[in-house]
Amino acid sequence: MPKKTRFQLGYILLAVLVAMLIQNQWFQATQVRNIPYSEYLEMVRSNKVAEVTVTPTHIQGKLKEADGQGPQQFVTTRIDPELSKDFEGTDTKVYGLFESNFLYDLLAWIVPAVAFFAIWFFMMKRLSGKGGLGGEFMAIGKSKAKVYVESDTKVTFQDVAGVDEAKHELQEIVAYLKNPAEYSKLGGRMPKGILLVGPPGTGKTLLAKAVAGEAGVPFFSISGSEFVEMFVGVGAARVRDLFEQARTKAPAIVFIDELDALGKSRAAGALGGGHDEKEQTLNQLLVELDGFDSTSGLILLAATNRPEILDPALLRAGRFDRQVLVDRPDKNGRVEILKVHLRKIKSLGTDVELEKVAALTPGFTGADLANLCNEAALIATRRRAEQVELADFTEAVERIVAGLEKKNRILNETERRIVAHHEMGHALTAAAFSTTDKVHKVSVIPRGIGALGYTIQRPTEDRFLMTREELENRIAVLLAGRAAEKLIFNHLSTGAADDLVKATDIAWNMVTRYGMEESLGHVTFEQDQPNFLGASYAAKRYGEETSEKIDLAVRKILDRCFSRALEMLREGRAILEESAQLLLAKETLKEEELEVFFRRLRETLDKVDNGQLDQLPSSVLLQDNRNGGWHSQGGEEIAPRATDTLNSVETV
Repeated sequence: MPKKTRFQLGYILLAVLVAMLIQNQWFQATQVRNIPYSEYLEMVRSNKVAEVTVTPTHIQGKLKEADGQGPQQFVTTRIDPELSKDFEGTDTKVYGLFESNFLYDLLAWIVPAVAFFAIWFFMMKRLSGKGGLGGEFMAIGKSKAKVYVESDTKVTFQDVAGVDEAKHELQEIVAYLKNPAEYSKLGGRMPKGILLVGPPGTGKTLLAKAVAGEAGVPFFSISGSEFVEMFVGVGAARVRDLFEQARTKAPAIVFIDELDALGKSRAAGALGGGHDEKEQTLNQLLVELDGFDSTSGLILLAATNRPEILDPALLRAGRFDRQVLVDRPDKNGRVEILKVHLRKIKSLGTDVELEKVAALTPGFTGADLANLCNEAALIATRRRAEQVELADFTEAVERIVAGLEKKNRILNETERRIVAHHEMGHALTAAAFSTTDKVHKVSVIPRGIGALGYTIQRPTEDRFLMTREELENRIAVLLAGRAAEKLIFNHLSTGAADDLVKATDIAWNMVTRYGMEESLGHVTFEQDQPNFLGASYAAKRYGEETSEKIDLAVRKILDRCFSRALEMLREGRAILEESAQLLLAKETLKEEELEVFFRRLRETLDKVDNGQLDQLPSSVLLQDNRNGGWHSQGGEEIAPRATDTLNSVETV
């Protein structure tokens, strides 16, 4: 029972007891002398009674003179006169019993009143969402921030891995909260606000909790959406209340998650002034950021994955002074994150090497890796194994990225042959190029929503730049499935729809963004969408003649890459058909089974043109945020983790 409810019930019980005590004392004070009814009749016959007061239940009177047995006032309980005649002439003492109804009458009033207030209290609690008379409506302007202390968070920097640069930045905040005098002796001050920026799942909230856990100070945690309610002015009131609570408990940390829900740029809204509820809330936050002194030990942390839409006034110096990037981890970072999450797995197989698992997961965030470890443990449990092995992690990666196997999705024989040749077209072409990622597995088992087959490419290292040669090789691999269908069946199917989209995107970016078309010069025709604070340029920056040249250049790149893939597969047609037959028979081919066909294809191509099919001179470099290569047959993209058009995840 809530403390406030116990307090109210205690007062009610105390009031009832006091009322009963008063009634009892009053009754005793007024009932001076209680005599039997027979004695009363005898005093009446002896003419000793001066006066009487008769009620339906008792007789109260006063004697003419004190008889030495007590006060002159007396009281007796009435009995039926007919009954009293039966005892006349005897020595029997006749008493009357007075039955008091005071308690019954009192409860008859109290019980309904208590029941009414209890029902009303219950209804108010249900309507308000929290207990107490008046409920949440009376406290609607109060902050909803959850307050934690070090023992509540139970998170330290040992629980955070893969983001060493961000952790180093925040360790300085911890040192300041523990020893503020050390940082102020030279006149410096800590930043008022620190903004954690990064993709979803990279550990921004975990980092904030680790700061509170390490510093051992109160930690106020609230989401940006919790400031805004249906009533105007509530958001601003909650901002004021949050900072008032934090000041009383300083040194403390205030953490606002999903800041973009609260701090969206005011220029993006409709015209007409600052009467919008979100604008009032943002304005109050700006005022509070200006109003508190960083030397008081109050630090504001915030997290967002959409920094480009934040209001510039929120990010100026003196408010959020420092922006800390919490990015996707590299291979070494993924290894460290896996070490943290694998602590929960009780038994690991001897073949589990963290470097191999990290190599399977390019582009995975910390949340993805936590989910991967959990899925691998569930897969091992499902097959009743005693240990979690590397095969379980591999299957978990496929399950997360590509979806569940759909073995009940039955394809007819013709469709299975098309899918098998399509997937082997991807795999063989990828193996022929020295600049593409290694092929890890090929399968014709349907997965997910629309994938009828898939090819997995595993990068050997993290990459951040790509040359024109590598981009054109990637386009050729994307179009190789379509080329295999054209070569074997002399027709094209709808399965390569997503491959065409990705190949066209890469070719379009080569021409319009990276200046890789000699006929158009070193010119960019499209601007990147802003990743951090900047306007979005949607206006067309070239004329119709240039637009036509761009279209022709994109088509030229695609046609050239398709011809290269088709020529490679034509030279290795026997290998293509033989590998496709084996794939149909086994449904899944792994790296060691595929290597035999890859080696034969390379030898065949070397005999034809001494390997010239893999040579395209280029020295242009560009940024690449890729995620490993997945090709699937069926028209649905199966890699939602793709973050850039240069990503080598294709659906075919």
